[in-house]
Amino acid sequence: MKQPLNENKGSGHVCPHQFGFMLDNWFRRMFQHPKKIVGAYIKPDDTVIDMGCGPGFFTIDMAKMVGKKGKVIAVDLQEHMLQKVKKKAMRHGVIDRIAFHQCGSDSIGLDQKANFILCYYMVHETPNPRALLQEMKGMLNEDAKVLIVEPKFHVSKQAFESMVADAEAIGFQTHEFPKKKGGRSVVISNEKRM
Repeated sequence: MKQPLNENKGSGHVCPHQFGFMLDNWFRRMFQHPKKIVGAYIKPDDTVIDMGCGPGFFTIDMAKMVGKKGKVIAVDLQEHMLQKVKKKAMRHGVIDRIAFHQCGSDSIGLDQKANFILCYYMVHETPNPRALLQEMKGMLNEDAKVLIVEPKFHVSKQAFESMVADAEAIGFQTHEFPKKKGGRSVVISNEKRM
């Protein structure tokens, strides 16, 4: 049986906002196009959360996917990243579909229910991944899902499996390990599999 992560297993190292250009550029879109990665999980009118949104690589595309009646909540620790997303959202005409939330280093601090949460290359950056997962569990609507993707160059297979075991230990159900998402990937939810 896989052992859950201990409470302080995450690195706590956050990608600085000065490197935002590396996270949001045309070259990355060639290999990690947001619609291909999250399109299967988002429907019009959904409320979705882009956890650790960075400069908004996924946020803007998700805002287009949820449509005029949907909502995307861009969550990041760094105010500079959220400002970049705001400017980009204004250029793309989707600012009215996006809410911006600056989280703390030890808590998301968001009282919101969502249909989908994306955690792309960010769980390993948190100082306490288990606490992050626990807080997200309470933010999901009944049929909602979470897609977690972690980079293979930062997160070993063993560390990823431990994170999945941790999620299951706090009550998440594992649905799939999807391929071609850009790293080690898992879809989890509160919903029980039939």
